[in-house]
Amino acid sequence: MSDIVVKDSNGTALEDGDSVTLTKDLKVKGTSETLKRGTLVKNIRLTGRADEVECNTRKVKGLVLKTQFLKKA
Repeated sequence: MSDIVVKDSNGTALEDGDSVTLTKDLKVKGTSETLKRGTLVKNIRLTGRADEVECNTRKVKGLVLKTQFLKKA
């Protein structure tokens, strides 16, 4: 597997275990939940794709988020 650099919406490199903040309200498909702008998501995991990270929130487990909506905390 090649070295993929995962970057947030500001171009800052992300790594496993980083914390990120949402830059936009996001509706979670398959649930009635909406993650609000400014929500802190801790301990992200890289997925092997440059535009996605995997994480858990209080209400939703195993969530995959697009990096264009994230900012490194």
